[in-house]
Amino acid sequence: MKMKWLAAAMLAAGAQLVSSAHAQGSYPGKSIKILVPFSPGSLVDTIARLYSDKLSERLGQPVVVENKVGSGGIIATRTLLQAPADGYTLQMVSSSHAINATLYKDLPYDTANDLSCVGLVASSPTVISISPSLKITSVKDFVEHVKKRPGKMNYGSGGIGTAAHLAGEYFVSRTGTEMVHVPYKGVQEAVMEIIGGRIDLAFPPVSIAMPQMQAGKLTGLAVTGAERSPLLPDTPTAQEAGLEGFEYQIWYALLAPKRTPEPVMQRLATELKAVSALPEIREKLVAQGITPRDPVLGECDDYIKAQIAEQGELVKASGATAK
Repeated sequence: MKMKWLAAAMLAAGAQLVSSAHAQGSYPGKSIKILVPFSPGSLVDTIARLYSDKLSERLGQPVVVENKVGSGGIIATRTLLQAPADGYTLQMVSSSHAINATLYKDLPYDTANDLSCVGLVASSPTVISISPSLKITSVKDFVEHVKKRPGKMNYGSGGIGTAAHLAGEYFVSRTGTEMVHVPYKGVQEAVMEIIGGRIDLAFPPVSIAMPQMQAGKLTGLAVTGAERSPLLPDTPTAQEAGLEGFEYQIWYALLAPKRTPEPVMQRLATELKAVSALPEIREKLVAQGITPRDPVLGECDDYIKAQIAEQGELVKASGATAK
């Protein structure tokens, strides 16, 4: 009896190895789709298209970007999870993916457990941005200025629960200030409102802040990354500017459904890592104010789970909710 059981177990293990080898060897056998939850021209879209071209070359199959806009990314993620978990439908996401886990009370999926991360590909700091009319050039002086006017100054964002909103909430909590949040349809609009003198502060990504800073229409007090941006070498980090331990970055990652076969995940992760190492890709990301990352399969899942907790605390502190 024991010998029969052992033989059956060995046959099952052998079949699994053959199946895994077949999945790895035959994948991909058709075109791959990368869902993007934001509109064409957004940073998530830009990153997805940069990677799709090179992944197509390496995988030998078309890799097509499809924009599935709406509900802060929920529509795209729901579409991903309705597709077969076979590696032919993927999704490029940003920090909002982790934010949604707390922001929305009735998500149609479990953010931490229904998806697997192929790799974290990039991150981008925001810029602590104010109007030149304030004639303030340091974070320290701006914080003192705000503290003298509790509840009377404001900051704008690209909407409730967006990364720019939570960057503002993080700033308020870390500096002990009181400011009013003003949501807009996009962080670009918030920047224009600073220029127009209607709001006091915003946290746009480098690519949006830099042209206005160069034109003298915006003062960038600091970048919120761990290091200075190559595009803004004279702008200090928030930590250099006196905010000890302050770091806030928007991140970007490629996801697949949780049940995707391990050999397929390994193949995707290998090619994603190879594309991320290409000088051409790294140069194009840096030119957009984006910091390239070294994607590692497995590590990203842990990172996203930590981000769900960290961003969730900021969402709760802000009182933000969405339906």
